[in-house]
Amino acid sequence: MLGKTANGLFWMYRYLERAENTSRLVETGQRIALTRLDSSDGEWLSIMQTAGVADGYLAHHDEVTKEAAIDWMLRARDNPSSVLSTISEARQNARLVRTALTHDVWEAMNGCYMKVRGALARRVNERDLPAAIDCIQQHTALVRGTTQGTMLRNDIFNFARIGTYLERADNIARILDVKYYVLLPGVQSVGSSIDNVQWETILRSVSARGGFRMVHGNQASPVDIANFLILDRRMPRSLRFSITKIRDNLDYLASDYGARLESHAQVETLVHRFLSHDIDAIFDYGLHEYLQDLLGALAGLGRQIEIDYRFYE
Repeated sequence: MLGKTANGLFWMYRYLERAENTSRLVETGQRIALTRLDSSDGEWLSIMQTAGVADGYLAHHDEVTKEAAIDWMLRARDNPSSVLSTISEARQNARLVRTALTHDVWEAMNGCYMKVRGALARRVNERDLPAAIDCIQQHTALVRGTTQGTMLRNDIFNFARIGTYLERADNIARILDVKYYVLLPGVQSVGSSIDNVQWETILRSVSARGGFRMVHGNQASPVDIANFLILDRRMPRSLRFSITKIRDNLDYLASDYGARLESHAQVETLVHRFLSHDIDAIFDYGLHEYLQDLLGALAGLGRQIEIDYRFYE
């Protein structure tokens, strides 16, 4: 496969996953705001920090307001990570690799772009926000489902999956990190009813609430939730699940091309370093430090994959 084709597939699915994840963060911000005793719009700064878009927002706005923050994350063209921008980039990459996609995947991607663009054609008010978020999540899921159901399991599929799961792992790590170090009102709130409500909101934001209750019941402790989102191999948005899928698809590429490259060594190191400890050891090390180290390792792995498979040649 040409490097530029691999690049297009990798980034098509990264952008698609990023669009959905951004919509989930907006939904999370809306839910967490409802648990606050005050109605400070400054809450949204922490949500934008999670998404990595706060600096861009502050460069274009003098103050943080809920309405402006939601608009920045959903539809601002000056924000390259807004849902509208990333869906547009996903479609553009899909056009570049059109011959590598099945007809069904292309139609799903094109339909996703058209529907989301329509839903975000104008500023979304609070009443219409749930419907807009549902539209984004349903149509990005449709592209993934069509990919699963129609694509040949070859190198094309592997690059698509690697892009998806790199972005997903990055997103889960960011959500967990901001929960502990930004969203809590103060140390005195840890373990309180407001803390528990916010942890419940985090589970909802990654569609993990039902799965968590199947495993742990109705009692939600921060340690159990962190363990579920970091180490549970059955949870499709956990860090372990995502990183394991990256390793598996890199292994398939190694088999296809008959060569193991630096990225294969890096992912094995990443698995050993971050997934071989239990949750107590992670908390003893420091959850923030663990997540920051992991985010750096994931970024390095992404860069190495681009080098190994010559994305820009």
